[in-house]
Amino acid sequence: MFHKVLIANRGEIAVRIIRACREMGIATVAVFSEPDRDALHTQLADEAICIGPAKGIDSYLNMENIISAAVAKKVQAIHPGFGFLAENSTFATMCHECNIQFIGPSAEVIDKMGNKANAREMMKKANVPVVPGSDGTVNTLDDAIKIAKKIGYPVMIKASAGGGGKGIRIIKEEKELPQAYQSAKSEAIAAFGDDNMYMEKVIEHARHIEIQILGDRFGNIVHLGERDCSLQRRNQKVLEEAPSIAISNETRKKMGEAAIRAARIVGYENAGTIEFLYDKEENFYFMEMNTRIQVEHPVTEMITDIDIVKEQLKIASGEKLELKQDEIVINGHAIECRINAENPKLNFAPSPGHIDFLLMPGGMGTRIDSAIYAGCDIPPFYDSMLAKVIVHGKNRIEAIEKMRRCLHEFVIEGVTTNIEFMEEILTNEKYMKGDFDTSFIAEEIIK
Repeated sequence: MFHKVLIANRGEIAVRIIRACREMGIATVAVFSEPDRDALHTQLADEAICIGPAKGIDSYLNMENIISAAVAKKVQAIHPGFGFLAENSTFATMCHECNIQFIGPSAEVIDKMGNKANAREMMKKANVPVVPGSDGTVNTLDDAIKIAKKIGYPVMIKASAGGGGKGIRIIKEEKELPQAYQSAKSEAIAAFGDDNMYMEKVIEHARHIEIQILGDRFGNIVHLGERDCSLQRRNQKVLEEAPSIAISNETRKKMGEAAIRAARIVGYENAGTIEFLYDKEENFYFMEMNTRIQVEHPVTEMITDIDIVKEQLKIASGEKLELKQDEIVINGHAIECRINAENPKLNFAPSPGHIDFLLMPGGMGTRIDSAIYAGCDIPPFYDSMLAKVIVHGKNRIEAIEKMRRCLHEFVIEGVTTNIEFMEEILTNEKYMKGDFDTSFIAEEIIK
């Protein structure tokens, strides 16, 4: 096992990784930008080192500075968390070249699955269902028009190198396609430096279901069940739960087996997620693979009692996966709410500032993953997420009631938050019945 690990991230995920390392007796090194000098992750780590000014490109995305910090502090491994450099194959390669273990899959696998068009083709070979769409990239507008006619509207144009909801456009009819195609390409080149696009048919009223997988370097792969991530705003997840109320045990088994085939064909190692669209007829289709830990991983931890970050550390250090598929048991129901510094009444505008007062909820079956504290500053330079509230109940109704109670207790003064918005979702009659899909928030909450 590693003696010292550097966490190339900030916020709650950095705190989450530091806690797992401490429980395993691993020393930690935090990196921070100048505005994050007093951030919680810098205070909890054994050592901390500044890697640059406020802008992410100068600090948390500055590969040279992070590698230099790792070498200076003599770490054996780097955990990238999620976001920033977590799915950057160049960074994974740099770690390897400096004899530092990247806690994640190989650069080759990141590249294979990071290109969504290539990933589709690999899934076909693995006999994993894919959404009807283009074979490879769509290189011209004329090609886009022809493919859209073939598969039928509505269609979705998506960036091959995409993520985080960027480079995606939904087109309902042909006259919308030229402008949508060009704007998606422009957004993709700005966000990813790659404007290659591919096209898929829109599966209407679908759910977004993802399967958590773990794989070691010896070819052992297991899945930890599914998460329902259908509650989204502009392709960004808002609330997640596990297991999904919509899926039968038979479909759950098929989806888990498909996820393992997907991981196996690319030789996947470490923690990852296979994302599917699930329609009303119980068909599921591969959407993409995330080659990192997910924001919503705690709901899976709550229902399986498996610490995914600790498993990541064990796998990366060369240990054999001890988990067996038939030993993984799903217990109860878990829900996660993402609490953000944003104003839902002003189109969810970010709300940076100073936290004057803070009261976090607690109680049985309650977990808060956060890096905020009374007196801390929320800088305007990074993601607006303040905390994740995760609850576990013996069933879905108990989990909903517990989450409502937690949100009622949660007090953050000094910045505007989306807590009331979350409460509105949790008291919605359709949500309580489990009657929702990816269009739910746009149609039921934000009218």
